[in-house]
Amino acid sequence: MKSVEEQFEYLKKGCVDIIQEDELKNKLARSIKKNKPLKVKAGFDPTAPDIHLGHIVLLRKMKHFQDLGHDVIFLIGDFTGLIGDPSGRSATRPPMTREEINKNAETYKKQIFKILDPDKTIIDFNSRWLEKLTSFDMINLSSKYTVARILERDDFSNRLKNNKPISVHEIFYPLMQAYDSVALKADVELGGTDQKFNLLVGREIQREFRQEPQVIMTTPLLEGLDGVEKMSKTLNNYVGITEPPSEIYGKIMSISDPLMYRYYELLTDESLTQIEKWKREVKKEKINPKNLKSKLSMSIVSDFWGKEKAEAAAAEFERVFKGKELPAEIEDIEIQVKKVELKAKVKAPKVEARATVIPLMDLLVERNIFPSRKEAKRVIRQGGVYLGGQRIEDVAFKIDLSKKSDLILKIGKRKFYRIVKKKA
Repeated sequence: MKSVEEQFEYLKKGCVDIIQEDELKNKLARSIKKNKPLKVKAGFDPTAPDIHLGHIVLLRKMKHFQDLGHDVIFLIGDFTGLIGDPSGRSATRPPMTREEINKNAETYKKQIFKILDPDKTIIDFNSRWLEKLTSFDMINLSSKYTVARILERDDFSNRLKNNKPISVHEIFYPLMQAYDSVALKADVELGGTDQKFNLLVGREIQREFRQEPQVIMTTPLLEGLDGVEKMSKTLNNYVGITEPPSEIYGKIMSISDPLMYRYYELLTDESLTQIEKWKREVKKEKINPKNLKSKLSMSIVSDFWGKEKAEAAAAEFERVFKGKELPAEIEDIEIQVKKVELKAKVKAPKVEARATVIPLMDLLVERNIFPSRKEAKRVIRQGGVYLGGQRIEDVAFKIDLSKKSDLILKIGKRKFYRIVKKKA
């Protein structure tokens, strides 16, 4: 087993806060002396079905504890998910149904094992104890924290200043999360920096229940592909871990050089010393940043799909973006083409139909290439839609299906579709 200092140095990489460092070292020392692993908890409310790289930062820190032999609890907040975490919110979250939460929880259980060891991971649900709390228990829990301190958090104080409502049930959220730590007797709780307030409440509530307070460790919020906003499906700046290898590879290759170093720090096991060395070498033009980005893309794809598929994704990227070739696999979009018979003005019984024409906007939305007409218009106006190699800038553009060959539709740099005409 590694020493306290060795474990501490390994665990602190990529952390923003460790409260308190001396407490963590003491817990690690006791763990070694008694040969008893620490209980390390991280909670995830299943408010969305997919996990992206933003979640992986926290999962990797959980994996680090696993590597050192500690017990990691992946806690699914199926009860707290019904409330909705107010962290970072300027308005009350819309309530989720039990069916939605259960469905999302199942996808979480499948996806986390792309990072965590399934044989060493404890999966639990906080409904197991929170549903059993009586009215008396809830009042007793509420008495252990003040309204003034709850309202100190930025999310609530900003809403009060802007005359935006705060529902009573939202105030219960940090108390419910804190009680999770009591129920599990957590030694350490992990969370993003946006969770710091909730994690600190956990320390206080554990003290109220005569438990040794947990150490809290926060990890940074990973910036999305734009390098500005937090990675989010809502902002469409995310990399989903279940996306195809070529899509993940291409997205990582699209990020800026400064963001590349950030991803190396938070999403790989490369040391800070090595990352700083690369920065110096790039600055002196001793190394091409594109090669570093390719190495990063390979590493991330390998984590989720294996080395073989990562190598195939790299080869595909070079073929498509360097060789200007089409991807080996392109999704087909079948469109039925109807013949229209017209009466001729000259003395002939009939002439062949004129071309079938369809609005590009209808195709993009009806075939779920874009979630809405608004999003499709935005991308067209930004020059991100190509048809037959030509950039389309007119949102009212209509596709002429009279041409004999199939048409290639390109969205952005990485998405390709083949429009296949099928006679009705």
